[in-house]
Amino acid sequence: MSDIFREVDEEVRQDRALAFWNKHQSLLLVIAVLIVVAAGGWKFWQSQQQKAAEAADEKFQAALVLSRDGKAAEALAAFEALAKDAPTGYATLARLRGAAEMAATDRPGAVKAYDALASDASLDSLFRDDARLRAAMLRVDQADRKEMEDRLTPLAAPGGAFRSSARELLALVDLRADDVEAAGRWLDQIVIDNGAPEAIRQRAEAFLGLVRSDSKPAK
Repeated sequence: MSDIFREVDEEVRQDRALAFWNKHQSLLLVIAVLIVVAAGGWKFWQSQQQKAAEAADEKFQAALVLSRDGKAAEALAAFEALAKDAPTGYATLARLRGAAEMAATDRPGAVKAYDALASDASLDSLFRDDARLRAAMLRVDQADRKEMEDRLTPLAAPGGAFRSSARELLALVDLRADDVEAAGRWLDQIVIDNGAPEAIRQRAEAFLGLVRSDSKPAK
């Protein structure tokens, strides 16, 4: 008896499925076609993105070669072209490298380029902070103390990717202003920071020794 009921249930399900198909077959066919087209479009888009990235990488490497060969003007032109046409990641790298290339002959222009990168909210914070640091490094010999503090203090905060470099520059700025106590505080932060690069920590320890000796009262 149970077999008969199962057969009846199966026939009912088949009848319902057939009725559903007859009623909605046009819609189902359209959905199926859209799925196929979407999958094909996604694969095509991925392929195009891959090709664009590979082309940008080749152009970026070629620009680096021009830079290493001392062809600064050609390298700068190549980086500027990439900054306009390359995918986002390569465009950002090209803007950074272009500013670095410009620094050799046009320091104010390079600072302006770095400042533009630093204020570009669409970029990752790491790229923006890198640009801020590089701009400050170009300005350190010319800017007054306040400008350098404005540029570098946010980068020197705990946890910042470039905090050690920023603290070192701030210490140098304070030393130039004959404020050995302020310089010593920045250097102390570098020395006690386990995440500070070893080379920067060693320099900080050396400068700190000089700062402490200068800050001792004369006997």
